[in-house]
Amino acid sequence: MRRSILALPVAGAAAAIAAFAIPSMSVAEDEVPRWQQARAVGEPVTCVALSQIRNTRVHDDRTIDFHMTGGRIYRNTLPRECNGLGFEEAFSYQTSLSRLCSTDIITVIRTGGGAISGPSCGLGQFQPVEFPEDE
Repeated sequence: MRRSILALPVAGAAAAIAAFAIPSMSVAEDEVPRWQQARAVGEPVTCVALSQIRNTRVHDDRTIDFHMTGGRIYRNTLPRECNGLGFEEAFSYQTSLSRLCSTDIITVIRTGGGAISGPSCGLGQFQPVEFPEDE
């Protein structure tokens, strides 16, 4: 069984998990965070190849962007909130396949005082997304 840990940022094969406290910033009502400006392009897919995942970006307790080789980004919106995922920004998964699929389960990694397993949550489908060009 293949077990991997994805954390932000992921660098090389041996990724260190670090917890960073990001201060909340007030956002004007007319300003939308860049990650929320993504638009769907094409049909969602059920699985992505593990060998193509370059890094991940956790946005909140339900939203993970998978950055792939070639610049493609797949957004996975979990069917339910995964408590602590947005705060910890780190998760692990187990699969015996060479793909990560919507039927797979991720487990939040709590990093306060060492890596401890948190809640486990199901993935959703992988929706290709693009971001608006920077002005």
